[in-house]
Parts: sequence; C-alpha cells; structure tokens
Amino acid sequence: MKREKNIFFTFCETITRLRSPDGCPWDRKQSVTTLKKYIREECDELLEAMDDKDPEHLCEEIGDVFFLLLLLSEISAEAGHFNIVDVIKGIDDKMKGRHPHVFGNIPVGSEKELKTQWEKIKSQERRKKTN
Repeated sequence: MKREKNIFFTFCETITRLRSPDGCPWDRKQSVTTLKKYIREECDELLEAMDDKDPEHLCEEIGDVFFLLLLLSEISAEAGHFNIVDVIKGIDDKMKGRHPHVFGNIPVGSEKELKTQWEKIKSQERRKKTN
C-alpha cells in the first residue's frame, strides 16, 4: 500500500479553508460543543461499519470521524489551545512510551507481561499528571 505523506497536510489545509471567512458556513459555525453530536453519530456509524465487515464502508466512516477530529483540532488551534501537530506529537510520544518493547530495550515475553508493563506505564503517566 502506497502512503502519501503530503495528503495529510493537504487535508489539514482543506479543513483550514473550510473554517476560513470565505469557507463553508456550516464548518465555520461549529464549536467544541456543537461537534459533540456529530462525533457521537459518526462513531456509531463507524462501529456499524466495523460490524458490517465491509472495507469500503469502514474506510468511509474512518474518514468521517477523522474529518471531525481534524475540525475539532482546527477549532482548538483557532482558540490558541493546541493544533493537530500537538495532537499527533502527543499520541506518538504516548505510544512510543507505552511500547518500550518495540521502541526501547525492554523485552516482553508474554501477553500477560505486556499487559502488566502497559498498566505500570499508564500508572506512571497518571502520577506525573497529578504532580
């Protein structure tokens, strides 16, 4: 499967354009609060697509959820809170930190050990947030 790295940034520009003064009235009027309804609906549709086991339907519904998440990130960026790069960096750092058996040098012998390691890392993350 070919991966086009720039398509992500192109889509981010699409979202920015939709929110611009000459963009789409519906997209411009959305907020963190108004998007809740649509995120819930699209996540339900995504779950249905997963049950259908239809790859085309699944692809479409992932796209719909992804659109709303990028729109939510754009709204947050406009408010000065964070942007999509912050979101992606945050989850990338989190996944690398939670997978030291892949990105570090901590071996894991079984799924049980993996679960124990995962819970230990999550616990450490929670302690860092409260300090």
